[in-house]
Amino acid sequence: MKQRFLNLLTGFLYILFFCSTAIAQDTLQVNLSEFIERGLEASGQVAYEGRAVDLADNRADMARNQRFLPRVELSSQHGVIPGVRQRPGSEPLPEGRLYLDPNLENDWEDWAIFTRAELSAVQPVFSWGAVKNAIGAAESGAKAAEFQFDAVKAEAELQLYELYYSYLLALEVSRIMDEASREIDQVERTLQRMRDDGDPDLKESDIFKFEILQTEFEVQKVEVEQSLDFVKRVWNYALQVDASVTYIPEESFLDAVAFELENYEYYEQLAMQGRPELRGVESGIDAMRKSVDAARAQQYPMVFLGISGSFAHTPNRPRQTNPFIINSTNYASGAVGVGIRQNLNFSSTRNTVERAEIEYRRVNDLHKAVTDGIVLDLNERYRDAVVADAKVRQTRQALTTARNWVRNEQLNYDIGFGDIEDLLESVQKELELRLELKQNIFDLNKKVAALYKAGGIPIHQLIINN
Repeated sequence: MKQRFLNLLTGFLYILFFCSTAIAQDTLQVNLSEFIERGLEASGQVAYEGRAVDLADNRADMARNQRFLPRVELSSQHGVIPGVRQRPGSEPLPEGRLYLDPNLENDWEDWAIFTRAELSAVQPVFSWGAVKNAIGAAESGAKAAEFQFDAVKAEAELQLYELYYSYLLALEVSRIMDEASREIDQVERTLQRMRDDGDPDLKESDIFKFEILQTEFEVQKVEVEQSLDFVKRVWNYALQVDASVTYIPEESFLDAVAFELENYEYYEQLAMQGRPELRGVESGIDAMRKSVDAARAQQYPMVFLGISGSFAHTPNRPRQTNPFIINSTNYASGAVGVGIRQNLNFSSTRNTVERAEIEYRRVNDLHKAVTDGIVLDLNERYRDAVVADAKVRQTRQALTTARNWVRNEQLNYDIGFGDIEDLLESVQKELELRLELKQNIFDLNKKVAALYKAGGIPIHQLIINN
């Protein structure tokens, strides 16, 4: 009988060994919403994808800026140059007609500052939709980047969600570990008393087995302590807090999330409408379609309005009045006109169009691939959630039965008709089911959150329901 008692105890302790996880002490408490919010703010991956959105928005702004005056340039030149003078004996001429003197020469004793400014601008008038489609492609690309950011954020939220509930699971298991430690102490006292009394049912091999088991349990306690420190470091790192601050969950117990499992078609419909990965690809398809139209428009001539102006001034270089004679150091001119621009490298243009069409077909293929992946992922997540829900319900029923069994064995033992082995076996089974229930609840919470993500439902909605 004593041998069976030790075997039951050994089995119970090994269950604890393999099911134990870590807990950490706290100085501050956070609920699930706060934990996810803080974790997202500290996430490097989320920040990285956020910069990708900023870059895409910047490209869209640059494309929109090409709509009006895409090219405006102003340049200026400055320097010092000598003046001009007529040679002695030449017929005096007015300053505005000095160009008529063939013997005009530089006056090296008269220096002045030379200034010239030139302004040019181009405004597209008709581009066969090239500018419009280029802007639309950039804007759709920015939307695709936003949906990609949403996908990365949703994945980070799921990881933080699991990390939060992992802590709750660790707290629950640690309490069971404390109970196991007390049970070991009680068994040790019982064995010692039997040994002192010279109980013939106690064998020396039982003592040796228990001491080995006790040593292994002490090793497991060290592992748990180190795991506690590990969880503390992970939480602090996820939240990017000061080393002197420790966070723990606001809740102390692990409970199943409140949710109502719908049929598969419900989640599939939501996924096709709300998964950011799919919507991002759809935006990418729209961007590539507009890119194809913009590339095709480049095969045709573009009509543009050109504006140019030039001004130069040098005090010692008189402006000449003849419209056919321009003094490059002192003049003013302006022009406005319409022009046509055509790329005559038609083979290069065709290659550009073909490349855009290939990329358009490729992103359409990506849409089908992403859809297939979403459907497969959703099927798996739905199956996992259904199974996890069933496990929680059945384990609860089994735990209720085990507790009734324990009470019955305790009553029988108290009135002298019970068996110590049956009592220990019932207690072991109850503790085993308690561990299993907490693990199943954790799995249920995790898999329901994964189902929500697979269905394109924000995890925040699951938090609100609880």
